Amino acid sequence: MVCVDVQDPGNAGTILRSAEAAGAGAVLFTGSCVDPTNPKAVRASAGSLFHVGVVSGGNAVDVLAELGRCGFRRYAADARAGDTIDAVDLTGPVALVLGNEAHGLPTEIDAMLDGRVTIPMAGRSESLNVGMAASVMCFEVARQRRSRD
Repeated sequence: MVCVDVQDPGNAGTILRSAEAAGAGAVLFTGSCVDPTNPKAVRASAGSLFHVGVVSGGNAVDVLAELGRCGFRRYAADARAGDTIDAVDLTGPVALVLGNEAHGLPTEIDAMLDGRVTIPMAGRSESLNVGMAASVMCFEVARQRRSRD
């Protein structure tokens, strides 16, 4: 998981908890993200902060470029555009990119992405909370990898 400018410590903790529960290798907090060791983030992570790799700092463009050089496909969460997450092959090395709660992802990262994914929703909600979206995405990766094996 790559978080870009995620500000709310509760969301950061939820992302950590979901990532660890689904078997993610790491959560990277880039840009002006909240400190993942913020007390509220630690509480919301329910201890997962200590069981999943956490990296904090760095420019999102640089981090995503390096992930691409290392063979990761980089998919941004997008509430309105992209392929549905269950239609994208997430079985290989993948970095799921999540943006700021109010503003989404900055346009300067577009060149570093391999695609955008969206979570299909039947209701009238415009989007999911970033922590909830991260949970759905993490477990879709886990589901696909279990099916592959």
